[in-house]
Amino acid sequence: MDQPAILFDINETVLDLTTLQPKFIAVFGSESTSATWFSSLLHSSTVCALTGIKTDFASLAGAMLDNLSARLGKSLSDSERDEILGGFAHLPAHKDVKPALQRLRDANYHTVAFSNSSLNLIEQQIENAGLTNYYDSIVSVERSGTFKPDPRAYQYVAQHLGRSIGDLRLIATHDWDTHGALSAGMMAGYVDRSGAPYHPLYRRPNVYAKNLEKVVDQVLIHDA
Repeated sequence: MDQPAILFDINETVLDLTTLQPKFIAVFGSESTSATWFSSLLHSSTVCALTGIKTDFASLAGAMLDNLSARLGKSLSDSERDEILGGFAHLPAHKDVKPALQRLRDANYHTVAFSNSSLNLIEQQIENAGLTNYYDSIVSVERSGTFKPDPRAYQYVAQHLGRSIGDLRLIATHDWDTHGALSAGMMAGYVDRSGAPYHPLYRRPNVYAKNLEKVVDQVLIHDA
């Protein structure tokens, strides 16, 4: 029998995007601009998925950074642009990530890194964060031709892993992502890293906690 499989969203769920804030402060004078940029990136990727625009996450990241700069009346130099976008590959893992992943591996789960980013970037991120030995598989949506939360992205990873979609569980800190996974037929678990209310209209997973180790506690209890 195959090991149970757990999929992990990467940006914000596993890796700490707040470390990009000093770069945004240096360029724009405000730490809040990093959250604005990332929200714009997610919005743009969703629009592209819905309307069939073929692109990649890196191109959208650059386009949304240029858009933010224009809105703020800031002209970015090439070095400033590269400093911000390059930082995406060097994000540290949240402190609860390694202990949580190790517990799942000790319990014979198949752990999967699953992101809207390109495979090349995810591999760099996982290596630079010291997580290479904690994941059995790394999967990007790029070959699906769409982005999460499009159901096709979740169907693609199930096919890629050779698993039934109903046997997979996605762990994420984005309610749109857990909602997307649940809507596609997956199980899900939510890590409440921000403290913001879960969207009341979205499907809510039965695994829900403030940190990843407590999420794993619930997964192990649920699957026992």
